[in-house]
Amino acid sequence: MLIAESELNRAGLSEEWQSMARGVGDFAHRAKTVAAWTSSAALLVAGVTALRHGPPRTGTAKSSWFQKILKGVRLSSTLWAAFRPRSAKQIR
Repeated sequence: MLIAESELNRAGLSEEWQSMARGVGDFAHRAKTVAAWTSSAALLVAGVTALRHGPPRTGTAKSSWFQKILKGVRLSSTLWAAFRPRSAKQIR
């Protein structure tokens, strides 16, 4: 009887261990997903903030159209890096 009970306890412990490992794996996947979204949101905020800055206060000259285009290109590249489709290998 003791041997049979011991085998049942081992099987139950193995199932609980596998269940816990799956839970930890799911949690890690969610944490990576949240980290990716947080990073993307931070890049978006940084890009929008960079575009909202006006010309330097020391000078009275307006920024040229070329500087505005460069800012737009920087923002576009930042957004592309943040929201481009990622392969499954990069996410995990």
